Amino acid sequence: MNTKLSPSILAADFSRLGDQIRDVDRAGAEYIHIDVMDGQFVPQITYGQPVIQALRPKTQLPFDVHLMVEKPELMVESFAEAGADWITFHLESTVHIDRLIQRIHALGKKAGISIVPSTPVSALTEVLAAVDLVLVMTVNPGFGGQKLLPHCVDKIKKLVELRKQHGYHYRISVDGGVNEKTLPAVLNAGADIVVSGSAFFSGALQWEKNA
Repeated sequence: MNTKLSPSILAADFSRLGDQIRDVDRAGAEYIHIDVMDGQFVPQITYGQPVIQALRPKTQLPFDVHLMVEKPELMVESFAEAGADWITFHLESTVHIDRLIQRIHALGKKAGISIVPSTPVSALTEVLAAVDLVLVMTVNPGFGGQKLLPHCVDKIKKLVELRKQHGYHYRISVDGGVNEKTLPAVLNAGADIVVSGSAFFSGALQWEKNA
């Protein structure tokens, strides 16, 4: 199986974040998912560029920085400088999407785009050829520990079909409510990257069984 694990440090113990990053390394993860929340696009506020910069020397794993923020175009340069390798922003959060994708690429980073559960895959039609990653939110963003919304799994299948049909090269990532019970459906749908927060850090998701 080629699906990669990307633990979300939103569910980590913030008082020992450096140690938790090393735990992610030992678990065989391929990425580290970093949820940046601004208290506007989503209700909570998490962490920003200084935290990412402090964590960068702790691991060689790529940082997939998920910007759940309003006006991400104002922040991508500073997050790139802080150590992000992949920068994913929300379709719903800005207007000039193609320009922002180009800006992320110009900074030498991979560009990802994400959609919330209420946004259909069809809204991505004009940018699928340009992005490196599509992140399907399978919960409403803003809080960890939610249950996966089953209808969102169909979006993974649609993205797999569109990629095959048009020869696109994006990876499909899934974030929200992925645990031992829901993982098989996500894998069967064709996800390339699985983001797991609460289930991973609680030990409920044993990735070795699925690798």
